Amino acid sequence: MEEKKNILTYEGLKKYEDELHDLKVNRRQDVAQKIKEAREQGDLSENAEYDAAKDEQRDIEARIEELEKILKNAEVVVEDEVDLDKINIGCRVKIRDMEYKEDLEYKIVGSTEANSLKGKISNESPVGRALIGAKVGQIVNVETQAGTMQYKVLEIQRSEAV
Repeated sequence: MEEKKNILTYEGLKKYEDELHDLKVNRRQDVAQKIKEAREQGDLSENAEYDAAKDEQRDIEARIEELEKILKNAEVVVEDEVDLDKINIGCRVKIRDMEYKEDLEYKIVGSTEANSLKGKISNESPVGRALIGAKVGQIVNVETQAGTMQYKVLEIQRSEAV
């Protein structure tokens, strides 16, 4: 079975590469030092510092493995080449919620980078899926648990950080 591609913006790729580098270069050494110091305290059977350091080491190694998997299957969207005629991954959109007459602004990203608190929605989310391919002036319907929502596409732009 082919692994799913992780669609990333360049910003997302850089963030994951930086985190991986920090984990491998800095955090691994820090936790190795903690384990060494805990070992020097003697009996490991009742050594809370040793257990905590081993847990931290396990978490770091799991995150490194997860990041390497994300990066191995990464497909980077070149945001400068995004077609601004229709909504696609890597662009910033301004939409109007037709029911509440509220303007919303989102950056469309791959699911790995999605963070609704930072205005980044996944191309796989209900709203993201409905917006992909839409053009300025078009009204899209989004099926949600609360019913059908309607959004009008107001603007499509190249993405600077939202």
